[in-house]
Amino acid sequence: MASNPTLEFRAEAVRVALTSGLPRKQVAADFGIGFSTLSRWIQQDRRNPEKPTAQSDLEREVAELRKENRLLREEREVLKKATQFFAERSK
Repeated sequence: MASNPTLEFRAEAVRVALTSGLPRKQVAADFGIGFSTLSRWIQQDRRNPEKPTAQSDLEREVAELRKENRLLREEREVLKKATQFFAERSK
């Protein structure tokens, strides 16, 4: 494990520790960090007033899904037109 883990790594370790139901020692071992390190990260996370809320996480996920949905619809329209073009051409 690198000496300075990324914020994403720390956030994921804390999230797993708080939501997985696994013992924290197990989570720390799975992430390759010390138990005391994980405990400190959890304490810091709980004291952080600017921590994203579950609602903001949901809003971000909804926005990402809408973007993906829009892209998939556009791709489907292109495929429909291509299918129609090649069907007419093969006649």
